[in-house]
Amino acid sequence: MTITSGIGFQPVNSSIGFQPVNSGSGSPPHLLLLAPAILLAALAFSFTPAGRAAAAELASEPPVPERPNVLLILSDDLNTSLGCYGHPRCRTPHLDRLAARGVRFERMYCQFPICGASRSSLMTGLYPYSTGDLSNTTTFRQRHPQLVTLSQLFMQNDYHAARVSKIYHMGIPRDILAGTAGADDPASWQAAYNIQGDEQNTAGRSVDHSPGWNSSQTFLRVEAAEDDLAMADGKAATKAIELLKQHRDRPFFLAVGFVRPHVPLVAPKAYFDSYPDDAMVPADVLADDLDDVGRPTRNYKTTGKLKIRSQDIPAIHAAYYSAVSHMDAQVGRLLDALAQLDLQDNTIVVFSSDHGYHLGEHHKWQKQHLFEQTTRVPFILSVPWLPKTHGRAAERICELVDLYPTLADLCRLPPPGHLQGQSLRPLLEDVDTPQWTKRTALTVSTRGGVSLRTPDWRYTQWNDGEDEELYDLRNDPDEFHNVADQPKYQAVRKRLAEQLQAKKQAAGA
Repeated sequence: MTITSGIGFQPVNSSIGFQPVNSGSGSPPHLLLLAPAILLAALAFSFTPAGRAAAAELASEPPVPERPNVLLILSDDLNTSLGCYGHPRCRTPHLDRLAARGVRFERMYCQFPICGASRSSLMTGLYPYSTGDLSNTTTFRQRHPQLVTLSQLFMQNDYHAARVSKIYHMGIPRDILAGTAGADDPASWQAAYNIQGDEQNTAGRSVDHSPGWNSSQTFLRVEAAEDDLAMADGKAATKAIELLKQHRDRPFFLAVGFVRPHVPLVAPKAYFDSYPDDAMVPADVLADDLDDVGRPTRNYKTTGKLKIRSQDIPAIHAAYYSAVSHMDAQVGRLLDALAQLDLQDNTIVVFSSDHGYHLGEHHKWQKQHLFEQTTRVPFILSVPWLPKTHGRAAERICELVDLYPTLADLCRLPPPGHLQGQSLRPLLEDVDTPQWTKRTALTVSTRGGVSLRTPDWRYTQWNDGEDEELYDLRNDPDEFHNVADQPKYQAVRKRLAEQLQAKKQAAGA
């Protein structure tokens, strides 16, 4: 694989490589003799691509493409601060219209609230215990050198598979500044394009809202003097549109990574103007919220540890929402391109984040925690030929590890035997279907953390069960009160501990 560098883009290219028959007494004898042949011919036709398309049209549904395209869009460090998820302040009109053309998954959970491990899990269809990726690296090839990733499955079935920007782990802002690929998996792509941008060095007003934290992950906001197209995500959308034009006449799997709202929070100034700091409403927290949290994580990335001043919290929210709206606008450009290129009706569109994100809830910030804000992700799946569920919300427990078998199922590709997730297709056809039986989601984290999410409970262990957390989500949806030590909850705690252990073993622990 050769890599060529450029100011804006760095391409990485390699060649891998039936009408019922009237049989009444008024029918002429020769037609009666022909009836079986006609029936057989009709049945045979019904199994052809044209027959399936005709049947779908008669059923008043769009025809199913023989070889649908896939557009996978991944945002970075994004929680459910989206209009379609009911957020009261953050405006995301383009993701809202995507949700109107697909299913919004309300209880979708990541497998590790950190970029590298989560993305490896999503792209391999394996839990982190099985990939061996438990940090911001892409090392699953060391354990599974011949493993077929999601995009490789499409490559093996004569699809063109390409990546734009961050799909596997990249260091932000480091790899954007350098235009490098980070911990990419080259075998997953026939073509890969890295994006180069100025990030925190972008011209415009710059403010550091966590001055006591000396890290590349500081909450630095940059009100860019330039427009969308000059930003890293603007460049990624431009390159992705170019690829859509180039490959519109053959099946494609195009993965597009947007790095916002990962810090630094860079966006054109107009977005910041629409989110005044004094209109922001920080999360409610309890003064003693962390007193009953597991000791290994109690003081990790807290407001105090990061030295974030209370007066800066509204400004951080405003900057985060500005970055989200900027990213949303780039999604809109991709959706417009699909329509303009006549690709809208034969392209599956997936939008997700790699994990959620804390913005001061529980006095915590960023990722690697095991509360709802970091484990739950926004997830929208648009399948044009399944319109009955468009605009609906699926409320069942799902996991990002379910994406790989879903896309294989929807595109009628033979899935590899290693997959540990389930196809979401039943929920795409009926969001209330009894066929979806998954009741738990597993999320692993650093510091020996692992959490089991059920419809009514969250049970978390740290350091192999040394510390435990149990939240009754029916009565405590904000996860304020750890009841793991309370006597009346011991039967529940024991049952969930057993379920967690069983799921860990099934996941490869």
